[in-house]
Amino acid sequence: MPTDCISYQKSGYFTKLIVDYLDEKPELKSLYNHFPKLENFKSQIEEKKQNYPQENRKILVEALENQYKGFTISQHTSNNISALTHDNTYTITTGHQLNLFTGPLYFLYKIVSTINLCAALKEAYPSYNFVPIYWMATEDHDFEEINYFNFKNAKIKWNTLSKGPTGRLSTAGLEDVLQVFSTTLGIGDNATYLKQLFEDSYLKQDTLAAATRFLANELFGKKGLVILDGDDKILKELFIPYVKEELLTQKAYHQVSETNSLLKNNYETQVNPREINLFFIEDHLRERILFEENQYKINNSSITFSEEEILDLLKTNPEKFSPNVILRPLYQEVILPNLCYIGGGGEISYWLQLQANFIDNKIVFPMLLLRNSALLVTEKQFQKAAKLQLSWKDLFSNQQELFNTKTRAFSSLKIDFSEQKEYLKKQFEKLLAIANQTDKSFAGAVKAQQVKQIKGLENLEKRLLKAEKKVHAEKLQHILLLQNELFPNQGLQERKLNFSEFYHAVNGELLGKIFQELKPLEPNFTLITL
Repeated sequence: MPTDCISYQKSGYFTKLIVDYLDEKPELKSLYNHFPKLENFKSQIEEKKQNYPQENRKILVEALENQYKGFTISQHTSNNISALTHDNTYTITTGHQLNLFTGPLYFLYKIVSTINLCAALKEAYPSYNFVPIYWMATEDHDFEEINYFNFKNAKIKWNTLSKGPTGRLSTAGLEDVLQVFSTTLGIGDNATYLKQLFEDSYLKQDTLAAATRFLANELFGKKGLVILDGDDKILKELFIPYVKEELLTQKAYHQVSETNSLLKNNYETQVNPREINLFFIEDHLRERILFEENQYKINNSSITFSEEEILDLLKTNPEKFSPNVILRPLYQEVILPNLCYIGGGGEISYWLQLQANFIDNKIVFPMLLLRNSALLVTEKQFQKAAKLQLSWKDLFSNQQELFNTKTRAFSSLKIDFSEQKEYLKKQFEKLLAIANQTDKSFAGAVKAQQVKQIKGLENLEKRLLKAEKKVHAEKLQHILLLQNELFPNQGLQERKLNFSEFYHAVNGELLGKIFQELKPLEPNFTLITL
């Protein structure tokens, strides 16, 4: 199996913007504050200390204590919540949607990266406390993105309707999902554990937010994870001044649009701002707030407000105002003593569009760290890869390129006619020297013949490669099967498969192995052998 490693930059799975960010290209420096290196956290701490009011800590802890009522939490998590009242305590945050039963594997990688970074920071800065935060995206409304998970080539889906914030969605009807999952799981101790975990999470909790909190707490509570729901009135009260500014001046639209205009020549922008980057939410409603004809209107509804009315509503019911993707990061950094946000490539891309808006609002921009990515490999797959002499680079290659590379490696023949092409080129150079001494039409005929001969050699090279593929068809078929196992549908495993498939296979040791292997400040894909 591969003993080399592959960087995120060379994996082929990240955009040019992320690759250039990881390479710390000077032209991107204006888009972020400090690059996420261990030595840079000291400066980030000092800046956040000056920028985060002590009274916000008390409100944050009050909100967390209210949110955890009715849940059993570990002493580690309880200590972390209490520590947030102290000015030497800071957070490291990741966020994710409320995917059914965690959704794809990278949900785990995000949280493990966050917890592991806190541990590394505590070792480097022992006089401070670092609390890992999972920000539940309870106010999102794109239910189709989160209502399923994949298990053993089956899509386990929750068929229900959702029009409002997904966190407020009732868990009624998930008995049917558990029945399908149970049938697919089969029997055994691990299967029994997974069934019970699903039942306790989704059938014994009233809302999707509560179910996700229970599940994440069961998986990560012993590591001290603190789970935060931003859909909270007392937290939204801290954000009232920024919501008011957005309603009245639309500053975010101008700031982010200016950044996007700087990016557009070299990069694709991940998000585009609205004139008002806020939603109006109720239990079964989440719609954009528009300003038209001197009124504030709620999209796709008959609800309207005058300026005075909407500002009065903001004072009395701030929970009805939900920041969109442009303002949610600002909301997060207002209510948390946060140093670093850990996210996937898409998330880091849109965060890089936002610093100007943070500066304008006088809020410290957090460090941006690309989450860990990993490839889970069974011992059997490990041995197959070793036998087939596959490297990391091979495994991450385009499948056709991989076939060509390995065919050349397996063949006893040299499937490269570069030498013959170079010889031919020199022969035609001599012919062309003769041709230039006579009629131009002859020179044209020589050039045409050169193109034809070179093309003929290229075709012969392709035919030889094709012939050798037939000779080594059995080995190539083994490579095809292995790569398809590790990269389902030729995509990243972590974006397709659910943790339950691997937990079921390795006697519940999955999380321990992930915690042991993921190093958040090392920008390489991690191979984890199960």
